[in-house]
Amino acid sequence: MANHKSAEKRIRSSRTKYLRNRYQLKTCRTFIKRVSKLTDKTAAEQLLPKVFSMLDKLAAKNIVHKNKSAHSKARLSKHVNRLTVAVA
Repeated sequence: MANHKSAEKRIRSSRTKYLRNRYQLKTCRTFIKRVSKLTDKTAAEQLLPKVFSMLDKLAAKNIVHKNKSAHSKARLSKHVNRLTVAVA
């Protein structure tokens, strides 16, 4: 248990930041899975910039390591480049 007001505030603020970081990371992971499951190239190409932006923001805030972000982006772009355009 915290003995000082500053320690109590630190506990509150660190918990808030933790929850915000977990939410952002989980949202990004959901979008990564969504792009990975797509089989249509045009749909994947439209979603890719949003996912790249999310990964860049997470790396900038040190929520994920910058190399993990780069690895995920490379893997996703490789996946999208292998896809074929769906003929409707």
